[in-house]
Amino acid sequence: MNLVVLDGYTLNPGDLTWDELKALGSCEIYDRSSRDELLSRAAHAEILLTNKTELTREQFAQLPALKYIGILATGTNIVDLAAARERGIVVTNVPAYSTASVAQTTFGLLLELTQHVGYHAATVRNGNWSRNPDWCYWERPLLELAGLTLGIVGLGRIGTAVAKLANAFEMRVVAHNPKPHPAPNYVHWLELEELFRQSDVVSLHCPLTAENRGMVNSERLSWMKPGALLLNTSRGQLIDEPALAQALNAGRLAGAGLDVLSAEPPPPDNPLITARNCIITPHLAWATRAARSRLLQVAVANIRAFLASHPQNVVS
Repeated sequence: MNLVVLDGYTLNPGDLTWDELKALGSCEIYDRSSRDELLSRAAHAEILLTNKTELTREQFAQLPALKYIGILATGTNIVDLAAARERGIVVTNVPAYSTASVAQTTFGLLLELTQHVGYHAATVRNGNWSRNPDWCYWERPLLELAGLTLGIVGLGRIGTAVAKLANAFEMRVVAHNPKPHPAPNYVHWLELEELFRQSDVVSLHCPLTAENRGMVNSERLSWMKPGALLLNTSRGQLIDEPALAQALNAGRLAGAGLDVLSAEPPPPDNPLITARNCIITPHLAWATRAARSRLLQVAVANIRAFLASHPQNVVS
């Protein structure tokens, strides 16, 4: 089998090994592939692995050997699944590998917004404590989480892990799913509008679909409490970014913690980069070594299952 990895660098920048993947057949691994490079690199590939390099209907028509696409992630929006299905190309993903890491990052963002640990550590390095007349100080309001309401939009694996952490912090947990399902007894289901209105913190944990693209718009932001917080470790396109920037700059929201943006890397003029009280990390929630190691292991297992004619984690 001819196997090509189009964009392996973010999965393995050098701290993991590709040996198990290479053992499966002839293997070419590229750190990154531009749109112009894709067809020449994948021309003879029977198995193609991609993380964020998009694969379209037009490209499939020029890749006659292609039998299998392995998405090195959970989200599937980078591949035209309908076109793959029409051509009989099996497409798999890697679910659940980063649940603990993304939940951890979600609370990392929340704690920075409420306790400002990184900010205050920087003020100490800058000499503020040494110059201060008092034995302690804080330059931004400190907010206790116990008793606050956390609203989770999308109570899947990651949303449930976030709910568990919130419960440990003694927060009230409410959630919304298009179809409610059995959940921990400390989670209360709400309609979306009520969740936005009641929550002190709204955290997004849903996949990107045509229906929810831009769901956090000016109307829904207006439902939120003055001084509420918004978190997104899911997909940047869930948020109307100019509307969120306006709400932050106007003081309608106390802050936002984002690990994802609509375009990645973002253009320098993305309004959220300079928005008031907006913390942005570079889509790193998934990227602990433990999570990336699990991702690679499952990706290899997916290919082995396909080669054994028993494909697993099939999305198309």
